[in-house]
Amino acid sequence: MNNELNESLGRRAAVHAALADPARLAIVDSLLVGDASPSELQALLSMPSNLMAHHLGVLERAGVIRRSRSEGDRRRVYLSVVPAVLDALAPVVARHAARVVFVCTENSARSQLAAALWRRHSRVPSASAGTHPAPRVHQGAVAAARRHKLPLRAMIPRQLDDVLQADDLVIVVCDNAYEELGADVRRLHWSVADPARSGAEDAFDEAMADLTHRISRFAPAVHQPKEAS
Repeated sequence: MNNELNESLGRRAAVHAALADPARLAIVDSLLVGDASPSELQALLSMPSNLMAHHLGVLERAGVIRRSRSEGDRRRVYLSVVPAVLDALAPVVARHAARVVFVCTENSARSQLAAALWRRHSRVPSASAGTHPAPRVHQGAVAAARRHKLPLRAMIPRQLDDVLQADDLVIVVCDNAYEELGADVRRLHWSVADPARSGAEDAFDEAMADLTHRISRFAPAVHQPKEAS
């Protein structure tokens, strides 16, 4: 075998080896649904901190997960699955929701794009909202949607409290909003970098790519309740 094939097989073998443990599979299953901090995973899986640190180290060295520092509280770190590494895997637990609501702070870019992308991949309705809505949708988001031929409805950013309904599945695509909402709001967390910080075209394209990957992977697992079908 040539060197390139050997390297490819080696990378694949490392991923398989990293997943060959029930605890690490449980960690990855959790992160396939939403990003989490190490302490959140520790509480969710009832795992001692030293054992959690060991398993996270194995997954990181195999390139299965990555760390990113919160754009809100810079002391916090979130873990996520590296895009494309586990394309063959999907969330193992189906979710039922009458609607999916994407949330970010200003409801001007990421959450608007996510709601529009969701409509491409799922028949479950979607909406978006913000914890501190901006006056209008960011022009960078409008331009990114146009570049990717994504229909972006001309929605004025809205306050989360005015949008949220009892049967909604909330997905927070912003570190600041996630940390602000606290544990009293049941939600998933996707740590998507804020493209409006730089306003650069490639930043919006990167956010689009991140959201597209997450939504295409997660959408098949979300279904409307039978009574809402």
